[in-house]
Amino acid sequence: MDGTTGGRRSGFVRVREAGESGRRGIHPLHFFKITWKSSSYMSRAVNILWPFVPAAIAAHYTMEERYVTKFSLAYVAMIPCANLVGFAGQELARKMPHMLGVLTETTLGSIVEVILFMLLLVKSEYYVIRAAILGSILANMLLCLGLCFFAAGLRREEATFDGAISEVGTGLLLMAGLGLAIPTFFQNSINRAEFGLTAEQVNAKTLSLSHRVAVILLICYVVYVWFQMRTHHGIYDAVFESDEKRDADGHKDHAKAKLTLTECIVALTIAIALVTFIAIALVHDIPYIVVQHGISDPFMGLILVPLVEKAAEHLTAIDEAWDNQINFALSHCIGATIQTAMLNAPLVVIVAWGLGKPMDLSFELFDISMLILGIITVGNFLRDQKSDYLEGFLCVATYLAIAFAAYYFPTPPEALEHLISSETGGGH
Repeated sequence: MDGTTGGRRSGFVRVREAGESGRRGIHPLHFFKITWKSSSYMSRAVNILWPFVPAAIAAHYTMEERYVTKFSLAYVAMIPCANLVGFAGQELARKMPHMLGVLTETTLGSIVEVILFMLLLVKSEYYVIRAAILGSILANMLLCLGLCFFAAGLRREEATFDGAISEVGTGLLLMAGLGLAIPTFFQNSINRAEFGLTAEQVNAKTLSLSHRVAVILLICYVVYVWFQMRTHHGIYDAVFESDEKRDADGHKDHAKAKLTLTECIVALTIAIALVTFIAIALVHDIPYIVVQHGISDPFMGLILVPLVEKAAEHLTAIDEAWDNQINFALSHCIGATIQTAMLNAPLVVIVAWGLGKPMDLSFELFDISMLILGIITVGNFLRDQKSDYLEGFLCVATYLAIAFAAYYFPTPPEALEHLISSETGGGH
């Protein structure tokens, strides 16, 4: 448990002083008070949206044909649920060594994304999944990172970050982007008439290639985690310790009441259960929104789904940047991006492989082009290891331009045909 002082060991768990609550077990009044206050003003503001959660659940069962209302309620309801996952993950991470804590927090923040991917996979919404994979990466790289740079730049002329975070992250992003692009370029480079292949044969080769690329990306992610956690953890621990010392609100964070280990687990259990249910409601209504109300599949997958699944991580990272913990903010933005590209995306392909579903990594050329250009843009901003509000503004502006392009991009015929069949055969 976490009833230790000064980060001493209690039982089997060693709790860092930063995560010490001074209590044991679960205390309902303290639990609700701490979770309501959350970790920052923005997170606390998000808690105002909790009434949308029961409203979304009720609407899912009572409003048969009101798809826009149901989707809108579920979309908004997902934000406080994801925020609770992020807050409980942050509280749990405080109790761990720096690098393990960051990895745990990033992984827990990706739970919403994994749940949505798996639910979409069950419904064979491959196009939405592929767009959401790239959309999630773009949201973290351009929107979240841009807002972090902008927030940090409002309080100080320049924010500086360590090369250990930016250089390794940039290299991994470029490698992951190229890895994800290989099946797309492979499929689009084959002239069926010239090579005497049918569309089914090309698709089969692309699917097989995607399986192998997914395995390679997973292996790369494992090596990356080993690099951070075992062989080079001292570098990262030193960087994060330095960030903690320059935390503008460090004295307030230290004085804040904290969740016990038991309360962290309870909060995560409740939040993940709610996220799963809200995600089921959300995914159920996607075909109706796309087919009946003119929202294109590219906009749904590339923009709308990633924004709600990454809300908690974005709030955490922006708060850290505002408090002059730019390395923590950067590790959340880049870490979450790497996890989507090298863990979550390969995972959904491998799960589909096991289920016998033809989910591959063949993206739309527009989507994959935006990804590669986005990685190059962010890499250029990270190169000098410092940022200001102008760079943040430019990142957000780039993201908005991509969002507008996705809005006007039409739904591909194959994806539309599948959505129509899902709509006509849908139901609770």
